[in-house]
Amino acid sequence: MEIHILDMIQNLRTPIGDVVVPLITRLGDAGIIWIILTVLLLIIPKTRKTGVIMMAALLVDVLLCNVFIKNLVARTRPFDVNTAVQLLVAKPRDYSFPSGHTAASFASVTALYLAREKKMWKAALVLAVLIALSRLYLYVHYPTDVLGGMLLGCLAGYAGCRGMSLCMDFVMNHTSEEHEWARRARAGEGEYMSRYFFESNQEVIDQYSRDVPQVFPTTAPGHWTYLPELGQCVMTQFYPYQWDLNYRNP
Repeated sequence: MEIHILDMIQNLRTPIGDVVVPLITRLGDAGIIWIILTVLLLIIPKTRKTGVIMMAALLVDVLLCNVFIKNLVARTRPFDVNTAVQLLVAKPRDYSFPSGHTAASFASVTALYLAREKKMWKAALVLAVLIALSRLYLYVHYPTDVLGGMLLGCLAGYAGCRGMSLCMDFVMNHTSEEHEWARRARAGEGEYMSRYFFESNQEVIDQYSRDVPQVFPTTAPGHWTYLPELGQCVMTQFYPYQWDLNYRNP
């Protein structure tokens, strides 16, 4: 469904857009435009408090988006699904969800709004929307990546403004089934299979299921997910797409 939306956007491409849109998106590369604005605000005594708020918001955004959520969800980029599309920018190397460009942009807009920078936040909002839309035009993000980036950015901006201490629970006991380790394990590579819990003995599976309480008995019942290509089950105590890691394997 989302690929079809991106394909429709591709049909709206124009020669001018192919030149202008990459320039817009580069303003958000590594959050550079927002970092520059933050530095300028910190230099000017009158706006120093706003600069501190923006800096805090961007730091929260980096932790949540780039360090935590992207690697947890591990969503494949749309251009890796539709390999026929011709990109106008270099292929991003990180995961797709959420959009980092969008998250940083809306973290900055929210910080400016809550800091009561009435004129500045409106101009920033226009740029943030353009950067977000550019990620769709360039086929590097799904619509839900951009939406997720907006919501995450607003949260980061609010946290930065309120001076909230961010406490994150890093769930290190599983990876997404889209993670490289899981993909290589699914392909039958022994080294990567050993990083998870695979089991083919039905008696062991049944005994484990009897003895160990379920985490989400209603929404995701069971402890195992069967992989027909391997003829084995992999331990998934949370959700079927979250494979439990084997910590006995260093």
